[in-house]
Amino acid sequence: MSEKKAQLSIDGIDETIELPVYEGSTGPDVVDVRSLVSKGIFTYDPGFVSTAACDSNITYIDGAKGVLLHRGYPIEQLAEHSNFLETCYLLLNGELPGDQEYQEFENSIRYHTMVDEGIHQFFRGFPRDAHPMAMLCSAVAALSAFYHDSTDIDNPEHRMLAAHRVIAKMPTLAAMCYKHGIGQPFMYPQNGMSLAENFLHMVFGTPCEPPKVSPTLAKAMDTLFLLHADHEQNASTSTVRLAGSTGANPYACISSGIAALWGPAHGGANEAVLQMLNEIGDESRIEEFIARAKDKDDPFRLMGFGHRVYKNYDPRATVIRGICDEVLEELGSLNDPLFRIAKKLEKIALEDEYFNERKLFPNVDFYSGIILKAMGIPTSLFTVIFATGRTPGWIAHWHEMLSNPYRIGRPRQLYKGATSRDYKK
Repeated sequence: MSEKKAQLSIDGIDETIELPVYEGSTGPDVVDVRSLVSKGIFTYDPGFVSTAACDSNITYIDGAKGVLLHRGYPIEQLAEHSNFLETCYLLLNGELPGDQEYQEFENSIRYHTMVDEGIHQFFRGFPRDAHPMAMLCSAVAALSAFYHDSTDIDNPEHRMLAAHRVIAKMPTLAAMCYKHGIGQPFMYPQNGMSLAENFLHMVFGTPCEPPKVSPTLAKAMDTLFLLHADHEQNASTSTVRLAGSTGANPYACISSGIAALWGPAHGGANEAVLQMLNEIGDESRIEEFIARAKDKDDPFRLMGFGHRVYKNYDPRATVIRGICDEVLEELGSLNDPLFRIAKKLEKIALEDEYFNERKLFPNVDFYSGIILKAMGIPTSLFTVIFATGRTPGWIAHWHEMLSNPYRIGRPRQLYKGATSRDYKK
């Protein structure tokens, strides 16, 4: 029970309303406002930016200090010592796996990477120029038609089987979205490859040649997946939880998260970075665009700088910055005009007092866009890759919610429309 209380006085209501205040293990306290509905009062919080809609043990963010923890582990340590699959296990189970637990989990993911052949036919129904996110959103939802043996959401074993399946099959489906668009045959996953290696193989490989994936690029892709694995109650994760609260099957819930991520304000930031670099076009124009970014009357914004949550340096950017240099060197792209613009822009922004005062540091999207472009991945596939990395976070939150008492989501509103009136002919 909460020992701290908040007192709320409202004009027109004689009594003072007492509300419990709860403390988490870290982070801000929360005021429990659930009893207000019995008083005929709602709270008003557009975007739910000041509302805790759930309690969770998965991820903690302190935006002011630039902290991101998964189950208590700093993202920097996970990126250095762990890998994407181990982080998936951590998010799902709460603890890092032992050697045997990891081996069993890895094997489960490895042998769930293939998809039903019927899904190949499903993809052929899409136009060649269909957006990859449209295909991914549809294909993931369709998994419930092919794997309905694991859709009993009240069965913990079913939930975990569905979790393993969706984590394993997402890279396969993501690669199929790309292959369908360019008219190449779908590539089957290789059981001898890691998840990141498999993804790159299925994207760039052809039946004409044996599998060949650069270890540097595979490590970079694995790290990109890891850095995007979860990010607390963002728009897409909240969407998954809201859909899950209705009792929807796991594949429908993940599909709803993909749909939310599709929005350019959420998942399209790294694509926006490349659009900005192309707009700048030449190193000689960087100062011009820096000046425009400082001009409050100019709509131009430096994409990939600053973050809605992090009011300090994005901890994921610290990790990915070094990987970016490794990838560019591996691919011989250090002198590519676009990447030269990016590096010079980064240097100026990091040294400029204007950006430092406002904490407008390069974020994870700035570097991830550069890395993916250097790998030869088209911008239309960027958000698909984001979704692939975010899948373990989505499914972990879904599983956590269903493992505890929960209520169907039902936000309220401040109604400002017409009051009751009679219909007249």
